[in-house]
Amino acid sequence: MDIIQQTKSLSIVIPVYNSSEILPELVSQLSEFLPRIAADFEIILVNDGSRDDSWEVIKGLAREYPTVRGFTMMRNYGQHNALLLGIRVARCELIVTMDDDLQHPPEEIPRLLTKFAEGYDVVYGTPQKEEHGFLRTLASQMTKIALQRSMGADTARKISAFRVFSRDVRAAFADYRSPFVSIDVLLTWGATRFTSQPVRHAPRSSGTSNYTFMKLLTHAFNMMTGFSVLPLQVASFLGFACALLGLLILVYVVGRYLLLGYSVPGFPFLASIISIFSGAQLLAIGIIGEYLARMHFRMMERPTYTVKESTDQERPYAD
Repeated sequence: MDIIQQTKSLSIVIPVYNSSEILPELVSQLSEFLPRIAADFEIILVNDGSRDDSWEVIKGLAREYPTVRGFTMMRNYGQHNALLLGIRVARCELIVTMDDDLQHPPEEIPRLLTKFAEGYDVVYGTPQKEEHGFLRTLASQMTKIALQRSMGADTARKISAFRVFSRDVRAAFADYRSPFVSIDVLLTWGATRFTSQPVRHAPRSSGTSNYTFMKLLTHAFNMMTGFSVLPLQVASFLGFACALLGLLILVYVVGRYLLLGYSVPGFPFLASIISIFSGAQLLAIGIIGEYLARMHFRMMERPTYTVKESTDQERPYAD
């Protein structure tokens, strides 16, 4: 613990969405605990277009606690976009990201730092026991499978929003400008040594999670099409399989005619074959369309985020 205090400074990056009731307690716990493990620290709160008065609460906390820095975005861009903003403005040596719902206890941060000191680039805090419902857990697992394909790292199955990494890693994605963001994939651009550390996962103190089943599935699909060519490979494989099926059916129809003297009768058979091929074509076109849409958004130069206001004495900027 003493070594950490002497050698490490910490930036705690927290995306905020409709959490005005929880923020005072979260900042209070962090402000009380962090001086024990870091000689220098800051708490960065990024308001992601909250519909409640989260930004007013953040500004009040920034006046009360000198270590709190607040940023609010023009609209709701998404959790990972808010994290990217916080990571880019972080000033300390190490960056810790965590949720705003008190499910990541500050007391677990030393576990991540101890594991990080073993020489890893990124350490995830894997919950010992998930405090989510069945559908949320199922969607989370599906998202992690998609992330594993995008990251190409086995640790992807154990990722969480509770992570620690060096500030230097962000240089790898300093020029990233797409509106579709996955922090975990971006980290693979500048890091190779990933691991996880079991930590306590506390129950949410109030409110409900902002990540629904459909939002998690959408996030998984965005990762697959935004950072991987796997969907295109699936479309190619499906096209090959359908072509092979068509060839086998042709051999069957011609062989039946030559051997038995009559072809395969019936409209249902023909309709089924047409449905198979039409479905495969539409699926492939849809996947290609997703990639074209992303190219279109990149050409439009849609911002990753736009800062509306901050508690720093800096001019708000777009990125």
